This record gives sequence, structure tokens and C-alpha cells, in this order.
Amino acid sequence: MDRMDVTETIAGIQLPGHLHTAQSLQYAQEFKFREGDIVIITYPKSGTTWMQEILTLIYSKGDPEVATSVPNWERAPWLEHMYFKDVLKEGEGPRIITSHFPSELLAPALQISKAKVIYIARNPKDVAVSFYYFHKMAKFLPNFDSFSEFLQSFLEGKVSYGSWFQHVKGWHEQKKNLDMFYITYEELHKDFRRSLKKLCRFLGCPMYSRELDEIENHSRFPVMSQNCMVNYTLISQDIMDHDQSKFMRKGIVGDWREHLTEEQNAEFDKVFQEKMSDCDLRFIWSLE
Repeated sequence: MDRMDVTETIAGIQLPGHLHTAQSLQYAQEFKFREGDIVIITYPKSGTTWMQEILTLIYSKGDPEVATSVPNWERAPWLEHMYFKDVLKEGEGPRIITSHFPSELLAPALQISKAKVIYIARNPKDVAVSFYYFHKMAKFLPNFDSFSEFLQSFLEGKVSYGSWFQHVKGWHEQKKNLDMFYITYEELHKDFRRSLKKLCRFLGCPMYSRELDEIENHSRFPVMSQNCMVNYTLISQDIMDHDQSKFMRKGIVGDWREHLTEEQNAEFDKVFQEKMSDCDLRFIWSLE
């Protein structure tokens, strides 16, 4: 069932019915994590696919066979999606699970588990731009007439998956309660090798230089963007229209400068200061 025009709501957050049902959302909240689980948590368009690929390659010691033969949504399925129970694999290595859930829905279960959590945050200006283009190509998300219209909804938290500000702050506050590796999309870009070594230490997966080289090579954007197991070209055009925008579009830091006007940027900065005034998080807006 496509359910393309259906919207599910949980905790005041709207989610596309194409991927979620009331039953799948309930199952996600009741899911029992176990020791050894690795849970990737992100707000959409914040480096989720990148981390799924990195973890796949870490646990294959840099061998790209699995990464180039099994779709990433099977390797690291979304907890809240309707197909989760059918694709979660029980076998060698840890279960890698992905979620866009906010902390209030998932943190309680994680707090009583021994799962490891990886949270990736991305500067919200780039998230807004990337999310806008995702809306253009994903037929299961609402249409917006312009970037300006989408940006206003994004700043108000009136988009699918809810407020970026609440999502990032909520999970950042959980660092003290969870076995969490918190990293930003920008840190991964700025010094990937250093970030990769830190991640491997967190996971307890020591790597030789050759293995790190392979992981670094196969998780580069140009390589991933051509990998049909990652770039979502396996999905029907009726669901994700790559003629409108590529799923893996640019993968850079600072693309917001090509899209936000001076007025929009000033308004964004104002909202950011207001909503993040109670949080000590700092973001990299450009690598130049």
C-alpha cells in the first residue's frame, strides 16, 4: 500500500504515511533494545545515509561487498518504518538500527538498555536546503511552492519529523544518560580520518591503516552517489523522482549560502539565537 497522501501523527509530529503506520510507530516505542545494538539517530538530511555506510564498512573491515550488494535500508533499517520487523537481521555482528524519532519517544527505552547511540547533527541552514530538495523529489512528502515557503515552515517546526531545534537539543541533553557518540556532519567533513578513529574507539573496533583507508575511500560522496544500494535509485520514480532532485545532491557544507537571501539569513539567525539560547551547542556554518 503506497499511502502517499496519508499522514501519521505522534507526539504532535507529522510523519509520512507511506513509511509509517500507527502500528509501526507503536512497535517502535515498545521495541526492546539489547546489548550490542548500534542506533543511528538523526534529524532528516543530517548525514544519516553517510553514517549507515560508514558503519557497514567498519563492520566489514572496509570490504565494500555488503555496501554494494545490500540496500542500506536493509543493512540499517528505520525503527519506526512499517517494514522494520521484516528486514531487521539477526546474525553476525551488531544490529544497526536507524531512527528519526525525537528523544521524548525513544530515550526512555534506550536509557534502560545497553545499546550504543550515534547522534549526528548538521547545521540547520544546510538541513533546510537539503530537506527542501528532498520534498521536491519525495512524492510522499508535502509540496511547497517555493524555498521561502518551506523555510518559514522549517523555522516554525511545521514540517514532517518536527522541529530541528527540539530534535537536536533533546538528544544532546541525553548525552549524560546514554552511551552516546555525538558528532556533527561538519566535523566528519573537516577531518574524516580523525572522526573515523574516534568512532571506531567508541564502538570498540580497532582498525589497521589499510582498513581505515578502505572505509574512507568507499564512504566518499562521489562513490556513494554512484552506488545504487545507497542513492535510492532502486526506488520507483513514482515514489522518489530523481528528475526533480537527486537523493544524494551535493553532500557539502555551506550550500545554504547559495539559497538564503540576506533577509532570510538574518531571520534564520534571529530564530536560531532565540531557540538555542538555552543550549551550548556550536555549529560550523562553512568550511571556508
